[in-house]
Amino acid sequence: MHLRPARPDDADLLVDLVALAVAWSGRDAADHAQVLGDDHLVRYVEGWPRTGDRGTVAVDDEGCPLGGAWLRLLPASRPGYSYVADDVPELTLAVLPHGRGRGVGTRLLDACLTGDLPAVSLSVEDGNDRARGMYLRRGFVVVGREGGSDVMLRTAPGGPATAGSTATW
Repeated sequence: MHLRPARPDDADLLVDLVALAVAWSGRDAADHAQVLGDDHLVRYVEGWPRTGDRGTVAVDDEGCPLGGAWLRLLPASRPGYSYVADDVPELTLAVLPHGRGRGVGTRLLDACLTGDLPAVSLSVEDGNDRARGMYLRRGFVVVGREGGSDVMLRTAPGGPATAGSTATW
């Protein structure tokens, strides 16, 4: 497995990964068209990449995608599921079925948490214990609740202690 930066031509892959993230349990199926037609889900991918977006794609030895993770700032006027502040990027992460159970998610998460980010938020649904455990091991803590999901936040040393910070990334 290799990691590479997410590129503009990964936009369709990221849409499919959002659909997978929604359908992680197998009960809430989503597809490419549904993501693009859903005002809330499309926020994570529309116009990819925008200024400030960053992401990583895991590929196998043949260059076929295994999964991806990316960070995007979403404003209070159009928040995502894990919104905590305008200056805290929201993480989206999904692994394709053939990449699961091989450490792909952990490697993608670690790649997104490097650098100068003072904080990162994400949303994890009830029952997604595998992902929740991975996030807890990487220092995320529950800071809120949205529907059937916990909003989790990870702050770097010296990062914002609470939402509403003025940190930059």
